[in-house]
Amino acid sequence: MPSHLSADRSAAQPPGRGSVDELITRTRRLKGDVDAVRRDTQGDAADPQGRWQRALYELALHQLNDLGSHLTQLRDGPPPAPSAQAPARPAAAPPPRRGSLLSRVGSAEWNLLTDEAVWSDELYGILGRNPAAPPLTLDELPSVVLDEDRPKLTAMVTDCLVDARPIDGEFRVVRPDGEVRTVHMMGEPVLASDGTTATMWAVLRDVSEVRRSQREVRETRDSLQRHRHRAQTEHRLAVELQEAVLPPGRGSLRLPRQGPRSLDLAARYLPARASSLIGGDWYDALELPDGQTLLSVGDLTGHGPTVTTNMAMMLGALRGMAMAGAQPAQLMAWLNQLLDATDQPALGSSVCCRYRPDTRTLTWAQAGHPAPLLFRDGTGLRLDAPDGVLLGATARAAYGQAEESLEEGDLLLLHTDGLTPGHGDDAERERRLLDLAPRFHEARTAQDCVRAVVEEFGEADREDDACVLVARVTP
Repeated sequence: MPSHLSADRSAAQPPGRGSVDELITRTRRLKGDVDAVRRDTQGDAADPQGRWQRALYELALHQLNDLGSHLTQLRDGPPPAPSAQAPARPAAAPPPRRGSLLSRVGSAEWNLLTDEAVWSDELYGILGRNPAAPPLTLDELPSVVLDEDRPKLTAMVTDCLVDARPIDGEFRVVRPDGEVRTVHMMGEPVLASDGTTATMWAVLRDVSEVRRSQREVRETRDSLQRHRHRAQTEHRLAVELQEAVLPPGRGSLRLPRQGPRSLDLAARYLPARASSLIGGDWYDALELPDGQTLLSVGDLTGHGPTVTTNMAMMLGALRGMAMAGAQPAQLMAWLNQLLDATDQPALGSSVCCRYRPDTRTLTWAQAGHPAPLLFRDGTGLRLDAPDGVLLGATARAAYGQAEESLEEGDLLLLHTDGLTPGHGDDAERERRLLDLAPRFHEARTAQDCVRAVVEEFGEADREDDACVLVARVTP
């Protein structure tokens, strides 16, 4: 299209060819780098953050494509001026391929004096028109525009022709095959020597893919925000529920009645490295009507409000059945049936003890859980575990029961398996706990012992949350 005198400014001189070539090279290099990073960061399609990241990468690539197209046109200069007696377009001439750099940008000029129009081949391709057909006049152009966008196009053209305002806006067009494309139009009036508007020229760019990518970014961003909000809400609910059902674990656990042979108790909940992973770990200490003390720790698989709710249900059932006089083996069997009957089956482990202060006797059972550790006179050992499978693993499972005689000053440590994170087998992780025996021997209270455990394991890079409960036999 020939160069015209703009309504509000003179034409700027293009930069030198060498500088534009350098910009094109940098753009291509940047596009390659972005594409490489995009391929390297492909994640789970179900992850909202992953979908949002991929959408941003796609948008950046589309924008770099457009930038490369504009720079190429800038380097190559304006297209040749159309002849007033332009030959008819051959019907067999195919429209430009949509994937090429220049196919998404076309141009047009409308002569207001003769009502003639001249289109570039690229514009025919964008609008899906037959290259042999005559170009649409300004009066005919709205016929290919969506009904709701026609007022916008009419207003832009009117402002350009009447008030000499530049055109800069978007509208959607319907191609003959029914496909809807988004077109961005930039144009200016060209004034005649007497100051009246003689022609209007415009550059039209197919921005459908860019707008699709931008829309996907918005949608994935909104989905990510909803996902994070839901996760935060679920985390808050899980924390509140956990705090509501677990005994306070920041100091010594005090029982309502203290007999002559009572227990000094302390416990602590240790969160996972990812604070959002609120699981089903629990600890509990409860004085029973017959003067005995119930001690228990346990863990349900999974994380989130559902698991925490099931944990609260299990702990409530455990307390109720223990208050009714059930022994540890029977408690494990009933908890197994309860977990097996839930709407969302899950697996869990637990150890449950009843301590009788008048005889210093510990009766206990376990369900696929680490056995209690007994510390006496500066040494530690693991109690021999009776039979017991994971809770929820099989219906009507039978659980064994064991008895242990304790002495004054003995220390009992119950914990969930997330307490000792890291590599190594169960025996190695257990050895690290038993190595704390000298420190326990020197400790004055159960809380001092829990503090030693936290110093050893609390700051570790743990994958899961954990609980520890310490009971020391006092005079």
